[in-house]
Amino acid sequence: MGIVLKQSLNNTLITYSGFAIGALNLLFLYTRFLSDEYFGLVNVILSASSVLMPILAFGIPNTLVKYYSGFQERNGKDGFLTLMVFLPLTYCTFGAISYLANETIGNFLSKENPIVKGYVWHIFIIGVAMAYFEVFYAWAKVQMKSVFGNFMKEVFSRIVISVLLLMVYWDVISVLTFLNAMVGMYILRTLIMQAYALRSLRLKLNFSFPANTREILTYSTLIILGGSAAIVLLEVDKVMINQFIEIKNVAYYSVAGYIATVIAVPSRSMHNITYPLTAEILHKKDITALKTLYQKSSLTLFIVSGLIFILIVLNLNDLYNLLPESYRSGYVIVFIIGFARVYDALLGNNNAIMYNSDFYRALLLMGVALAILTILLNLWLIPKYGLDGAAIASFMAFFIYNSIKLGFVKWKFGIQPITKETLRLYFFCWHYRPFFTLYPFLSTLCSTLP
Repeated sequence: MGIVLKQSLNNTLITYSGFAIGALNLLFLYTRFLSDEYFGLVNVILSASSVLMPILAFGIPNTLVKYYSGFQERNGKDGFLTLMVFLPLTYCTFGAISYLANETIGNFLSKENPIVKGYVWHIFIIGVAMAYFEVFYAWAKVQMKSVFGNFMKEVFSRIVISVLLLMVYWDVISVLTFLNAMVGMYILRTLIMQAYALRSLRLKLNFSFPANTREILTYSTLIILGGSAAIVLLEVDKVMINQFIEIKNVAYYSVAGYIATVIAVPSRSMHNITYPLTAEILHKKDITALKTLYQKSSLTLFIVSGLIFILIVLNLNDLYNLLPESYRSGYVIVFIIGFARVYDALLGNNNAIMYNSDFYRALLLMGVALAILTILLNLWLIPKYGLDGAAIASFMAFFIYNSIKLGFVKWKFGIQPITKETLRLYFFCWHYRPFFTLYPFLSTLCSTLP
């Protein structure tokens, strides 16, 4: 576990630094330097790009992690890596479709908010850049080098955004130039990650593809569904808010959602290294080691994420007092999404087990079904309850999805993440709950309920 602890610590420090910069951007710079409408537009562009990204990546990031350790000879690795680089080029097909359907897509996205119509290409180009960034990030992770990629993902992009927002404030650039520069930043980030990945593991083109290429292609194709389903669970709420109510509400929802997302930082940091380790353990069929990693990752993340959730809840009133008046109505959103994130942390490296096992097909189908359910829940709840409805829809989708994954791993592998230590921690917190003095916050929360 030495490499896990070392890189998880480094990744946690980097990720929290990134989130601190992101908090500065989202809570203070965006809210003061851009109008609510343009801030909402930025979130719609980035969320739509994130939804598009798994399709453009062709499932390659997960495929790299799953299959790389299975190739022992250099020639086999070269053929495999060549395949991994060229498969995502299928995005050219989607580019042609997007070009032909640009007007239709623009009309659909701008149904409620006409401002979105002129930014379809921003969505597509950022989606492509995100896809190839994830490919080369996975390329580095299979070499157990996750720290630099995490820095580029969590810190670099946010620092550039901070600089661009300050340039908007100083009237060096216009808001429209800012939106174009944001696209350029995502492209630059991908090029830097590519250079680093190829330096750590050089690509020697070899078009003699592996004997199990058909299996790899099948896995990658199915991962597109799984990746899309996962992203839909995370990002589609913002896109759908744009379809029903004014785009400035996306900005309000994003601020509340970002506060709750801080709870997920430890999970993201640890998963960067537990993914390849889980793939290696599954390749060796070592269930004992898998159970140990599963339970340790679960307990660690539950402790850290639960503590962060409590700290956020206790300080939420003070935090909202720092924001402009229009952003102070997200108590329900923070509480509901935050609770979902804690449950997600309790599952430890469950995702890594599912995606790297032979049972990934069943999970992908479940994920697609739940992504559809998420969309239907948003269609029902957003018009009825507005932003709180989007949060409720996300919570219901996450709760169902994570419960299914928890049961599936128990059924197929005979292991589960909850131990005696988990239960002791839970009952300790419940016994001493008055110490946390949640009552003033809960009073405020109840007053905001629809």
